[in-house]
Amino acid sequence: MTIKRAAPWVLFFAFVALAMVFHQGEPLFVSQGAYPLGKPLLWLIFFGFVGYSYYCSTQENIFKTIKRIFPLHWARQIGLDLYLGLILMMFIIYLNEGSLLVLALWLVPIVLFANLATLLYVALNYDSLVARFIGV
Repeated sequence: MTIKRAAPWVLFFAFVALAMVFHQGEPLFVSQGAYPLGKPLLWLIFFGFVGYSYYCSTQENIFKTIKRIFPLHWARQIGLDLYLGLILMMFIIYLNEGSLLVLALWLVPIVLFANLATLLYVALNYDSLVARFIGV
């Protein structure tokens, strides 16, 4: 992989490291809440998704692929669906954190990395999300 193609991954892994270092409030990989198996399961999903995304990036350039499929109506609909879901996730982050500053810090990674970033947020904040939205 060339440096140009590796740059987004370097940026992503730097973001992951920063998010993990500055994360406060609950253990990284173990849940102390009502549904403790959910957190390790989310981490497995996250690592699997990161691995598959990395593999895809070694096979095809994402921008060339988007350019090739963009003329298709379903491709545009899938893109809209993705970003509507990301907007919803940003709202959930705001509800969970209660801070526009925290939301702003997650905004750029979510726009750049989409569900790679949202899965990281959910894995990091699993206990607080379960407690807030399920009420246990």
